[in-house]
Amino acid sequence: MSASSAGGLGLGPEVEAALAEITRVSRALGGDAALVLHGGGNTSIKAVGRDVTGEEVELVLVKGSGWDLGSIEPAGFAPLRRDRLRRLLRLEELSDSRMVNEVRQASLDASAPTASIEALLHAHLPARVVLHSHADAIVALTDQPDGVQRAADVLGDGVHVLPYVMPGFPLARAVAEAPLDGVDALVLANHGLFTFADDPDEALRRHLELVERASASFGAREWGAPGTPIDRAGSPVELATLRREISRAAGRPLVLRQSSSSRALAYAQRPDLASVTARGTATPEHVIRTKRSPLIGRDVDAYADAYAAYVDAHRDRIPGAIEPIDPAPRVVLDPHLGLLTAGVSRSAADAVHDIALHTMDIVEAADAQAGYRSLDEALTFDIEYWELEQARLRAGASGRPLDGEVALVTGAASGIGRSAAASLLAQGASVIGVDLSAAVESAFAGPPWRGVVGDVSDPAVLDRALEVAARDFGGLDILVVAAGIFPASEPLASFADEVWERSLRVNTTAVARALRAAHPLLALAPRGGRVVLVSTKNVAAPGPGAAAYSASKTGAAQLARVAALEWAADGIRVNQVEPDAVFDTAIWTPELLAERAARYGLTVEEYRTRNLLGVEVTSALVAEAVLAFAAGLPATTGAHLSVDGGNDRVV
Repeated sequence: MSASSAGGLGLGPEVEAALAEITRVSRALGGDAALVLHGGGNTSIKAVGRDVTGEEVELVLVKGSGWDLGSIEPAGFAPLRRDRLRRLLRLEELSDSRMVNEVRQASLDASAPTASIEALLHAHLPARVVLHSHADAIVALTDQPDGVQRAADVLGDGVHVLPYVMPGFPLARAVAEAPLDGVDALVLANHGLFTFADDPDEALRRHLELVERASASFGAREWGAPGTPIDRAGSPVELATLRREISRAAGRPLVLRQSSSSRALAYAQRPDLASVTARGTATPEHVIRTKRSPLIGRDVDAYADAYAAYVDAHRDRIPGAIEPIDPAPRVVLDPHLGLLTAGVSRSAADAVHDIALHTMDIVEAADAQAGYRSLDEALTFDIEYWELEQARLRAGASGRPLDGEVALVTGAASGIGRSAAASLLAQGASVIGVDLSAAVESAFAGPPWRGVVGDVSDPAVLDRALEVAARDFGGLDILVVAAGIFPASEPLASFADEVWERSLRVNTTAVARALRAAHPLLALAPRGGRVVLVSTKNVAAPGPGAAAYSASKTGAAQLARVAALEWAADGIRVNQVEPDAVFDTAIWTPELLAERAARYGLTVEEYRTRNLLGVEVTSALVAEAVLAFAAGLPATTGAHLSVDGGNDRVV
């Protein structure tokens, strides 16, 4: 639902205005990481709308699950019949699945997102606007042995503090039974803060006031600051080895991010780290992303065994349909490597990283007072295996074939390289692009992309790209060699030495160096390394005037064939894609295209489609072939796949 579609549903101008208000205030709340992290928190606003019959209906517009408060749009709120939700609170019991079903049926828009699990609580509170955060300062207050009383003393009048209650229906019932006269704020121990008022700005003002009061009790400290950036220690091979072990325990490839936070490194070097981190997460909800405790050091097998024992100890608490979660750590604290975080994507690893930094501050703040105490292990386990949280994780999983994998693409700023990078990103991979053009840095946006500017024939540039692969993503799974040059046509009897030497350097030597540099990381890829060389039809069928190009590309093709022979024992597959006449690339200038067409006695249009199928081959079509080798064909190596529309000189 968007602000415009709300009117289309006939909900009326009051709902339109309310959506604008709650979107604005939600973004203000969600824009502060000390209040809300990565999808946490929820908000709502009440308004009177009209249903399809024109009848007035009181609605509570509740943040939808999966939306981030910092960037939420009006489409992120579900329009729910408030009266229906309040009637549900009269029940003594309501299972999670039934509650979700009933809340879904209370929506006036079948296309709206699933409302927050706190929807019943939002419906119950009488104020027009309700804001909920997991503010660090509030959590640090309540994550202490006397947390309920401490929060009440620090926050003062108008605040009702509840001991921990399981979110969802039990929490909504507890709030419904609580005395709320003269109260405009609720603190839920180990969980967070609700403020409510008829005016959205007043609800936000009160929220910030209480958080500031809590922070002041700790000396008004900063929350989640990474500190001065540091040079990250360890070698790429060390990092790729750790990633492989974590991925093996997870049963799938994971991205592993190495933090550059000096704050995190200092924490990882605490002599009492094992005991400090064994006390659980700051809020129970974090356990879904981070597990209850981090891996200390690098013994992944020992961590996995301990997690299996933890599950066995609480197996009777697992709902019948839920399988045990993989035993791989998501947070690693190592005195040499610092903080490392794992996830199915770089975005997921980033979320874990931020949670870890904020948790460090919460723990140390609480320890400076009465001592940090999280929720007990059994109750945390209940959240970790809660059917609603598991359903949310499944709903958020992309299921893309390259989730958790890392690719390096040379020549990624344009043409086939750029198209290959786009295809890999679309299928879930994190990608490092290398190119002479500075445009490679901004070729794509978002956490999974890194651009490295430099000459692919320069070993230092390749080393820099592989450092990025290891430190930002944990290693390397896929190498796509797409960089190349196509010199202007020259007859063999009179070609220039500099053209010949440059062709060999870029088209052959750079390939040899890329293969050599990438091999140690590819050999550690969780699902086996993959190399795809973007070769050419000219290897099998050279053309006149293309001696330097044909010879240098043939040399590269031989390198790939040798790599397929030598690296099969390492589980690395090496295959080649052989395109022809791909004219939407940087090497095909209009002048070169006209010259080559004239050489064959064709018009430019005829030259573009001079193949058996009469089709124009594009970079995107070549990228599909690259993706086939990168994402599939697990029993194929040393293969050659033509993408040329069919060529009678090759067939």
